[in-house]
Amino acid sequence: MQEKIQRILKEYEDINQQLSNPEISSDPKKFKDLSIKLAGLEEVRGLAENYIQTTKELNESGELLKSEVDPDMITMAEEEIKKLRENEADIKKKLEVALLPKDPNDNKNVIIEIRAGAGGDEAGLFAANLFRMYQRYSEVKGYKTEILSSNRSGIGGYKEIIFMIKGQGAYQNFKYESGVHRVQRVPETEKQGRIHTSTITVAVLPEAEEVDLEINPSDLRIDTFCASGHGGQSVNTTYSAVRIVHLPTDTVVICQDERSQLKNRAKAMRVLRSRLLAKKEEEEAQKIGADRRSQVGTGDRSEKIRTYNYPQDRVTDHRIKLTIKNLNDFVDGNIERITKELESEDQKRKLDHATAN
Repeated sequence: MQEKIQRILKEYEDINQQLSNPEISSDPKKFKDLSIKLAGLEEVRGLAENYIQTTKELNESGELLKSEVDPDMITMAEEEIKKLRENEADIKKKLEVALLPKDPNDNKNVIIEIRAGAGGDEAGLFAANLFRMYQRYSEVKGYKTEILSSNRSGIGGYKEIIFMIKGQGAYQNFKYESGVHRVQRVPETEKQGRIHTSTITVAVLPEAEEVDLEINPSDLRIDTFCASGHGGQSVNTTYSAVRIVHLPTDTVVICQDERSQLKNRAKAMRVLRSRLLAKKEEEEAQKIGADRRSQVGTGDRSEKIRTYNYPQDRVTDHRIKLTIKNLNDFVDGNIERITKELESEDQKRKLDHATAN
């Protein structure tokens, strides 16, 4: 542990020195990467210094105990040593977690894509419910939500909605939501009272900035057309809707929510850049298969992660086999009861994997 601590403290000082180098400050990507790395080391540095101080006090108390003859002083020293050992163990545990490799995307804004799956109109309504759930949770965290693209269904739901959540640590708080969400309930339109099962898929992408990914303009095909509403009817007569195709990967993004073609194009590029970055990172993660499998969620959109059972008033997260009651409260945005458990389990698995290797 001492060796790791000294290495971290040295790395912290090295990065500080690099950031004061004019050559680094003139390179936006390098400066940003180093700044993020330095910020990530702040917590570790504080814990490391606390651990060193506690260890020093523990050694001093141990030496004092060896030389002490007064029974009262011995008792006091033993109590002090007991407290210091408990404190040392607590700091060590926190340090082990803090020393785990950090996700460089944790502090980024996040783009969430929700798509209705099996279940027709009911799936679309459930997609709207989840959008509202994430919106309410964002408000609690002090984040801002911006719709980038949406495709409404006929009865108030969404066939698809793509939105951005802006704020420090947004990706960290939402990254475990990727996957298939299943709902079991009686639809309002169901006259027989039968329970229907519907699914939606959620994709969570860290926002990619221009310095994160360079896109060659010649790799893009950009089309404009009239925005359409429900049933495909035109909602305006100007060519404000934008379709961008990334030719090398055949990735397609359509944005038509704004009346301005320029705004739709800017939003489409943000979504495209984030999808391409996520694809690149996924390919890199596949090369380190064991590390990825040690995580709680792989982010795979085909992975069924959670069931919302309305008749039984419960939510079950299948990755950690956790079931909680009061579903309406959860869907109203109070989702940290599960997300914090997911984060803790993810850290535990990564620690076990790191120890095994």
